[in-house]
Amino acid sequence: MSRAKRLLLLLVVVSSFSILESKLVPTTLDGPFTPVTRRFDPSLRRGSDDVPMDDPRLAKRVPSIHPEQIALAASFSPSSMWISWITGDAQIGTDVTPLDPASIRSEVWYGEESGKYEFTQRGNSLVYSQLYPFKGLLNYTSAIIHHVKLDGLKPGKRYYYKCGDSVLKAMSEEHAFMTLPSSGPDLYPRRIAVVGDLGLTSNSTTTIDHLAMNDPSLILMVGDLTYANQYLTTGGQGASCFSCAFPDAPIRETYQPRWDGWGRFMEPLTSKIPMMVIEGNHEIEPQIEGMTFASYLARFAVPSNESGSNSNFYYSFNAGGVHFIMLGAYVDYNQTGAQYAWLSKDLEQVDRNVTPWIVAAWHPPWYNSYSSHYQEFECMRQEMEELLYSFGVDIVFSGHVHAYERMNRVFNYTLDPCGPVYITVGDGGNIERVDVEHADDPGKCPSQGDNKPEFGGLCHLNFTSGPAKGRFCWEQQPEWSAYRDSSFGHGILEVCFHSSLNVI
Repeated sequence: MSRAKRLLLLLVVVSSFSILESKLVPTTLDGPFTPVTRRFDPSLRRGSDDVPMDDPRLAKRVPSIHPEQIALAASFSPSSMWISWITGDAQIGTDVTPLDPASIRSEVWYGEESGKYEFTQRGNSLVYSQLYPFKGLLNYTSAIIHHVKLDGLKPGKRYYYKCGDSVLKAMSEEHAFMTLPSSGPDLYPRRIAVVGDLGLTSNSTTTIDHLAMNDPSLILMVGDLTYANQYLTTGGQGASCFSCAFPDAPIRETYQPRWDGWGRFMEPLTSKIPMMVIEGNHEIEPQIEGMTFASYLARFAVPSNESGSNSNFYYSFNAGGVHFIMLGAYVDYNQTGAQYAWLSKDLEQVDRNVTPWIVAAWHPPWYNSYSSHYQEFECMRQEMEELLYSFGVDIVFSGHVHAYERMNRVFNYTLDPCGPVYITVGDGGNIERVDVEHADDPGKCPSQGDNKPEFGGLCHLNFTSGPAKGRFCWEQQPEWSAYRDSSFGHGILEVCFHSSLNVI
């Protein structure tokens, strides 16, 4: 079955400054499109300040042993759902002592009627620490993080739940969620929100307000969630120059209470809508003994075991007729590695008669015409692109670049009607400001020594064909770049079934 015959996919990009790309929403059956650039208005500010930690939206609003930062995550199939929350009080200082996860139960009551909870499920809990053995830096140990997986759920059904510890009389208020639809070619989530590089600024809050108004049934968060590692340097009232304030510290301190504030801010959304995350570079957060990703790995439940990856850095899941693949750019992606082997097996197992669409996501984009992060993850593209192309992946979402860009269908930098549509949505609102310079602007082409990735090698290349043959950068917007817009916002993905569609 050809991709054009299968379905019609719509993408609407909602921005703080620009609601739609045009009056008529483009579909994947159109194109290739003539490249269009919407230039940034220089009269506007390129960003906004961080929301301060004393903002009421970031404050703890429940007693210590009661659940907070409640969040949902989908499992591999719609018959399961993960529920996560936090209890107790985190500690920050020079001397911190971890809490005992066994001191409180991880328990969920749930049912199909409000106030009537027919089922209970127990889970597990953990704590993590972020430690810095350097003068001037503060250590952190988390409150208790709980993860419970609910099984045996009915697809497309609303459930009501409470979480906490019933023995300690510390259950949450009632929340509700809708399970995702069953896998099938004519069943799809109503609306899927896609956002990257969110952070917690005034722009971020506007993005989340807009996202909530669109009432999605699923959220894809494509990396760089809280910018906790920036709060003491570029946000809040912290040091404007980290190396100046802490000249003897070889590690940048990441302010872990920012994660707690972010979790509280997001709870009204994440307690009712499953949010699927993938790691970005701001989640690396190096600490003592070379440890990395401690907060990301502890705070989020993802269907890694259910999808066979056994790694929270990459996994897959189904939502109706869409198979989602979340890939890790900051762990081994080489063809000889575990992630590549898992990806190949996962793609081989996809039944396109059941899940006609394959949507992939990872943090740094492969196709990007902005100066920022230009060709940064070219090594990953060279390792993995042919595999995704051979299995007909339809659409790819990334972040990292703080702007919006949608590509024409492309493979190996060549327009190709069988290639995926790559879309960058790294414009959630973070503290680092929106990107406005393009690699094809006069004097803005990076050197081949710029844009070094925080993981992996450097594989920058000159183009071997087309208008940019022999050059590192194009002299005009590349033909594979359909539309680019420097503004903050998020994406809404809608997949619609059209049984009468018969387009070659």
